[in-house]
Amino acid sequence: MDSWDLYVALNKGQTITVVDGRSADAFAEEHIPGALNLPHKEICFNSTEMLDKSRLYVCYCDGIGCNASTKTALKLLTLGFEVRELIGGLDWWKRDGYATEGKKAQLGTTINCGC
Repeated sequence: MDSWDLYVALNKGQTITVVDGRSADAFAEEHIPGALNLPHKEICFNSTEMLDKSRLYVCYCDGIGCNASTKTALKLLTLGFEVRELIGGLDWWKRDGYATEGKKAQLGTTINCGC
């Protein structure tokens, strides 16, 4: 799933949970608004028992040079969740002009998808 698809789905109110698979420190610095921080290293049956398996989970990390989104998605898939990866992660989310939250939060810009 790319950032435009995620943005549209979230604004349509689809049952999606955005999951940041990075560390708590990285999450605190900056993350996608409304995202759940679930570091991939901590994912197990016990750490996910409060999650609703009827939802779609879109996993992300820093971007192309990071594989935490893949590890997060694989672990959640193995535990029976429906998952997608966010192409380009937080990096492409910001490049496409979407707002972020956290200590280094950025305001969004005018969204103009060229797709």
